[in-house]
This record gives sequence, structure tokens and C-alpha cells, in this order.
Amino acid sequence: MEHLPKKIHQNGISYTLVGDYYIPDLKLPEESRPIGRWGRMHKVFLQEHKPGQYNELLLSGKLWTYLADLNEQADDRLTRIISQMQAAEGVTEELKACDQLAWVGAMNSIRSRAEEIIRSEMIYV
Repeated sequence: MEHLPKKIHQNGISYTLVGDYYIPDLKLPEESRPIGRWGRMHKVFLQEHKPGQYNELLLSGKLWTYLADLNEQADDRLTRIISQMQAAEGVTEELKACDQLAWVGAMNSIRSRAEEIIRSEMIYV
């Protein structure tokens, strides 16, 4: 049997000899950003309700980047919605100084409504 080279490069792909077979040297793109809470929720939704889209993103190596981008967009949108609702409902620092319990109740209500908007518009779509 002839001596086979350990590594070859054909058609733009590098291969490594393992036993009698050449295995392609495939690597996923590096992504260091976290997918966060919203990304994890959307990942589960994709796995359960849209397996075709999930597999396409996973096999193309774009899943982690997609989820990290979605998480950042959802966080930014949540912050904007909360600040707009605070302004519309008059929940200010003055209320916080005067009546902390009312301020906490109002902020909890605003946050839960804003999170529901994010879930319905961005996560479970």
C-alpha cells in the first residue's frame, strides 16, 4: 500500500487522514457573546416549533450568532419599552422617594408587561 499524506487540501477544504479515510477539518465560527435569557428561550422555541429553521441555523454554524443578536435586540427593546411606560405612567424618581412600595409595584407591573411584549413580538414568533 502506498504512503498517504496526513493532510491534503482539495476544493477549498482541508482533510486529515484518520485510519484509511480523509475526514474534513470543519470548524464552527467563533462566537464569544452570550446568548442570554432571550436567546435561550428562542432556542427552545425553535427546537420545539420550528425544527427546520433550527437545524438550518445549527448546520450552517449561524445559530449562536443569531441567538446572541436576538438577545441583544430584545434587551435593548425591553429597556426602551420600560422607559416609555415609566414616562407614560408617571413612575419617576420622585415617586420612588415619596412612596417606595407604590414605585416597586408600578415597576414590577411595567416590567412584566414589557417582558410579555418582548415574548410575543420577538421570542415566540
